[in-house]
Amino acid sequence: MNAPGLDERLVAQLRCDLLTGARRVPTGRQAIQEWELSAVERLFFADGSSVVCKVAAAPFTGEAAVLRALNEREAAVPVLHGYAKRPETLGMLMDDLGGPVRAATAAEAAAAARWVHAIDDITGLTMFDQAGLARLPGQALDALNALRRQERFPDSKPIEESLNRLAAVARRRADGAERPPFGLCHGEFHHTSLHVSRTGCRLVDWAKAFAGPGLLDLATWFGTRTPPEPRLLARLIRAYVAAGGHPDAEADRGGLPAARWALGWHRVWAAWWLLTTANAGHHRPDTDRRHAQVVLRQLHGAAQLLGTSLPTRATRLPLGNSS
Repeated sequence: MNAPGLDERLVAQLRCDLLTGARRVPTGRQAIQEWELSAVERLFFADGSSVVCKVAAAPFTGEAAVLRALNEREAAVPVLHGYAKRPETLGMLMDDLGGPVRAATAAEAAAAARWVHAIDDITGLTMFDQAGLARLPGQALDALNALRRQERFPDSKPIEESLNRLAAVARRRADGAERPPFGLCHGEFHHTSLHVSRTGCRLVDWAKAFAGPGLLDLATWFGTRTPPEPRLLARLIRAYVAAGGHPDAEADRGGLPAARWALGWHRVWAAWWLLTTANAGHHRPDTDRRHAQVVLRQLHGAAQLLGTSLPTRATRLPLGNSS
């Protein structure tokens, strides 16, 4: 486990503490995934069993609390066997679900989202209610200005102009955010987060969970690398309602159809996340140019969906292929 941004000694210490607490000694290790702020590996034992060890740096250190709460509800998530926390770093031992047998279907996504959004009593989560959504453009702009003071994110005038235009309509467009479904949101409701094994579907990777409009999760299913397609999200929302999700999911919000509203706000949220985490020091300065391109692409999509316009030169900036 050797992900950049994670202290190798701390990772080793967390792994040791977790295994000591579990009274187990691994006979082998296999890397599953590594990136700048987290790393996941499979640990093997002499009896043929295995567990997954995940170590994550801030801001992804709240996952254990969410998993504990969901385990208490016997939700379809990995069982958390133990965790250890240090300042800015979290380590966990979880069930090894094995490799997925196939990709999740839209029907499975709708069914999973239904039970997630019905949970509304997990404490300690960031709240994105109507006021919280409306604040996002301004908070993103504050983060951008702080980055500029650090001589980061140069040539970011188009981002500033985009955020100002979104801030002007944010309060009006955030209307209806608290209309059901409103509760627990996964935050990374992607195809890779819905793990389909021979024993069923389980929702993994809860590090970005928050409380807010369930429609943001459904919008997340389609990612942000391609142009938004409200008709596809509207189809998923219908499947969600058919699976037992709240019927108000199809209702207009902020003067917009539900799908367009959700796709727009999800892109605002994505831009806010990148700027605020960069400002908090969770991304290296050498990633600023790539992240600036991603942020601008998200804001351009958000402006089109939420009913504002971007300056012409913003649309001409090279946007790259990153998410």
